[in-house]
Amino acid sequence: MNTKAKGYLLGAVAAATYGMNPLFALPLYKEGMDPDSVLFFRYLFAIPLLGAMLRFRRGRDFRLRGREIVPLVLLGLLLSFSSLALFLSYNYMDAGIASTLLFVYPIMVALIMAVGFHEKLTLQTSLCILLALAGIGLLYRSGDGATLSLTGTLLVMTSSLSYAIYIVGVNRPSLRELPTLKVTFYVLLFGLSLFLVRLDFGTAVTLPGKWYLWGNLLALAIFPTAISFLCTTSAIQYIGSTPTAILGALEPVTAVFFGVTIFGEQLTPRILCGMLLIIVAVSLIVAGNRISSTLVRFRKLFPRIPMPHLHRRR
Repeated sequence: MNTKAKGYLLGAVAAATYGMNPLFALPLYKEGMDPDSVLFFRYLFAIPLLGAMLRFRRGRDFRLRGREIVPLVLLGLLLSFSSLALFLSYNYMDAGIASTLLFVYPIMVALIMAVGFHEKLTLQTSLCILLALAGIGLLYRSGDGATLSLTGTLLVMTSSLSYAIYIVGVNRPSLRELPTLKVTFYVLLFGLSLFLVRLDFGTAVTLPGKWYLWGNLLALAIFPTAISFLCTTSAIQYIGSTPTAILGALEPVTAVFFGVTIFGEQLTPRILCGMLLIIVAVSLIVAGNRISSTLVRFRKLFPRIPMPHLHRRR
């Protein structure tokens, strides 16, 4: 498997696992846990998992250079703030709607890269964004015409912007030499500090009321945290920030899938059309370069045949 194929695969896995947040978080909310406590345990349980992987990986250690600490602290706070805003939004709107609204972050990433780093915004990328947005629009539009919560929408937009800045920041040269595992470990470690402060250094934390809900917390730590963030960082290093962000279109698809299969939400033709548009957008961004090169090679098989100029007699 070549480098780009690995990047696209990792980006897809990252998006799909991140879309599992509502699956494990909503039962915890139902039992009375608050978003800060849920996220505190989510990060707390993920850190030892990543630390063990880092410790036993040959040639890896925990050492950081001085110039790497500040960027990692900032990225950790950005990521934890994004998580907090998203999880707070679940109190104001359906988790599936929040997950679909979150997908505006690829546009933010593309704009940040275009304006701040002079990355060319190609026609193909623009088309994929428009297709994905059309799909998102079909997914989150309420069938009964209900108005979305302004507070919930602002929280999701804040989460989206923070995540977009994180995706751009993790690909900066100062961190590019660091192993993916080490970046993810320290991002979560520094991000945990936000929830520690908000929970009065652990004194205000809420524990799950039933023993089996600890499994939800552990699943949150493994799938949408450790696996998703590891794959995101790796995908960015392989294929860049913008394609990785566009592959995030699979997040709302995952959210809708679990909403239908687990929470009994209705699967309508509108939702199916929305998912199809998103899948087409993802397929284009993954296969676009290969399609272009194939068309070029095909065109070269048929060189232009000179046509005689026909002159009309006057």
